[in-house]
Amino acid sequence: MKTIKTLLLMVAITFSSVLFAATAPKTEAPSSLNEEIAKLLKNPQFEVEQDVQAIATITINKNNEIVVLSVDTENDEFKNFITNRLNYNKVSSSLVSESEHYIVPVRLTKK
Repeated sequence: MKTIKTLLLMVAITFSSVLFAATAPKTEAPSSLNEEIAKLLKNPQFEVEQDVQAIATITINKNNEIVVLSVDTENDEFKNFITNRLNYNKVSSSLVSESEHYIVPVRLTKK
């Protein structure tokens, strides 16, 4: 009986430490922020040969500017396009907080 209690205590301590060590989940950007990002990414200066997708992780700094943390895509030209167009552009959205990281899916379609 003592062994079972000890084993349960060890399991409880292990799970509680894992739960507290987990990082805060990233949240999806609010729709108003998505609309502003869509405006910034319109009219690329390069030919789109096929549909391209990316997942951008961004945050907002204290000056209400977008800071691109990462862009997950295999296309380097598209990655540079997203980073150059979004980085340090002001947003007027008041729904975003500066301490959160947002996940923004980006898709560029062939016309």
